[in-house]
Amino acid sequence: MAGDPRRWQIGLVGYGEVGRILAEDLRQQDIEVSAYDIKLGGEQGAPLKEHAAKFGVALAATHAELAAKSDFIISAVTASQAVPVAKACAVAINQGTWFLDFNSASPGAKQRAAGLIDGAAGRYVEGAVMTSVPPYRIKVPLLLGGPGARELEPLLNAIGFAAKVASDKLGVSSAVKMCRSVMIKGLEAMVIESFTTARAYGVEDAVLPSLAETFPGIDWEELGAYCFQRVIEHGRRRAEEVREVAETVREAGLTPWSAQGTAERQAWMADLADEGLFGLRGSGEFARNADWRTEADRILAKINRTK
Repeated sequence: MAGDPRRWQIGLVGYGEVGRILAEDLRQQDIEVSAYDIKLGGEQGAPLKEHAAKFGVALAATHAELAAKSDFIISAVTASQAVPVAKACAVAINQGTWFLDFNSASPGAKQRAAGLIDGAAGRYVEGAVMTSVPPYRIKVPLLLGGPGARELEPLLNAIGFAAKVASDKLGVSSAVKMCRSVMIKGLEAMVIESFTTARAYGVEDAVLPSLAETFPGIDWEELGAYCFQRVIEHGRRRAEEVREVAETVREAGLTPWSAQGTAERQAWMADLADEGLFGLRGSGEFARNADWRTEADRILAKINRTK
């Protein structure tokens, strides 16, 4: 394997929003990038293929094909696929190849994935992405964990990442991410539930000023718009992540009442988005409304139609 990370052949498993952003930023440095995504073989594959052609990203036909030709693999898929992807890559991973798990999975899932990769002579490192990727792109704050984390940290940062070691022990950085998500994804769900209910009763003009008085550092109008936008666009992925959050809470010995409710609300919003309630997914207007009231009114209109 090439010692200089700028000469690595980097393989991206998952060519969604995060994968494409990483591909763009790596290709700007003339780093060779390959990608594989299960959507490539279906109706949703066309825009992915167009993006790959535009940025010079080679597309692989399988996980194994990607793993076999990569010096460094980044797994950026949905939370439920973290372990299956590690298993699919392990069959062809080369000795000493780094495997960075970018996924929002529980510490237990990360440990299972590590066992598969390390057992096949790869080098597994967990990565916990600590905030939304698009504003930061490749420099999104990233916590690393595992026995190889300290060795990988400077190599990642040399190609533009903003990585920091959280622990030499697997599961610690994921626990940080999961505990944070109890709050962040839970707040999104609570905002949607509270604001939509307030709109139903016509009391939003009293509720929001009351929240601002209690938490004066938060712009509740802006937060409302942001929460609706992000959950409408990414509710499915968020629901999967929060199910991993719930598993993390269970692994600690607690019953995840809050996380379970959050996952249900996020998935419910994803179902509505898939039905087209908020417009055409992928259009310029989808999940971009600056006024949360418009989206809340759509939800309430649907509820009233089905009563």
